[in-house]
Amino acid sequence: MANRVEIPFDKAQVKKAVQALQAFQKSKSKADVSLLDEAHAISLLFTLWKIPKKAQTIRIPLPHGQRLDTDEVCLFTRDEPHMTSDQTQRFYKRLLQEKGVNNIAEIIPYSVLKTEYKPHEAKRRLLGNYNMFLSDERVRRLLSSHLGKHFYQRKKEPLCVNLQSKNLARDVHRVIQGTSMKVSNRGCCCMARIGHHGMTTEQLTENIEAAIQTVAAKLNMKGPVVKLIHLKNESSVGLPLYVSNLNHLTELEEADISAKTLQKERAQARQAKKAKDAEPTGEKEVKEEEEEEEKIPMLVPIETPRKKPKLENASKEKLQEKAPKTAARKKARKAPNKRALARLQSKKCPK
Repeated sequence: MANRVEIPFDKAQVKKAVQALQAFQKSKSKADVSLLDEAHAISLLFTLWKIPKKAQTIRIPLPHGQRLDTDEVCLFTRDEPHMTSDQTQRFYKRLLQEKGVNNIAEIIPYSVLKTEYKPHEAKRRLLGNYNMFLSDERVRRLLSSHLGKHFYQRKKEPLCVNLQSKNLARDVHRVIQGTSMKVSNRGCCCMARIGHHGMTTEQLTENIEAAIQTVAAKLNMKGPVVKLIHLKNESSVGLPLYVSNLNHLTELEEADISAKTLQKERAQARQAKKAKDAEPTGEKEVKEEEEEEEKIPMLVPIETPRKKPKLENASKEKLQEKAPKTAARKKARKAPNKRALARLQSKKCPK
């Protein structure tokens, strides 16, 4: 969330700067003032004390619209399922008419952008034909690769709109008549367009006040970061509206120092915790290893079972049945033959 810091600017000084800028523009262009005044934009230039760490885009709603009714707006939409490109265009035209949006000049579906505006010349022609581009928020991330760098160099990249909103007319009007400011992380200056020379002094001053308050509320930086605010047009010098106090710089430096010290203390605390957690775990591991070594018993080889124990475990009845059989077999084996007995008898009793 952004840290809200109010910018104490002087409203009388803002009004004097607007009047001086209008007088400068009238003295410079005397012929066709009505046409030239509407073409020359008036912008606010913000200078920051330090470069932001992250880029940011701030949308600024203005109480008085800065765009003319003659400005042509182009809308990029997604491809509706089960519809051709022509059917998608008719679908969104009907939707805008029902919601009361009448300032959209052209509707281009995403598929048409990929096919018909693929050549470089077609993209340049599309960029020159319209003053502003809007896109459905559902396809906004897909457009950058198909639009090319010239849209971003001339700061005409599409702005997101929720086409499913219930208050679509109000949202589209705010986006078209409002403005936006890009806060870059490559420098400390950023600019926002707040009106043109065709507007009255009161309208411009109210737009300037609204823009300053919105930037102060939405800027994602802590502390009094805004250093200078200037009012200028395309050909004039910057007229100062706000100059920050040097005490703000010291506050930012002290805040940076305190933030760095906090980071160091946190890092040291984390290292200390890691060291404390590491010591007892090591001791526990050593003790567990010693206990395991003590508890390990002597290993004894395990004998594999043989067939003889099976005979020992046999029932006594089977042994008794087998026993006479084995004895009879032994007697049969030891009993001599009849011929051998006859020979022995003949030898003992000679004739």
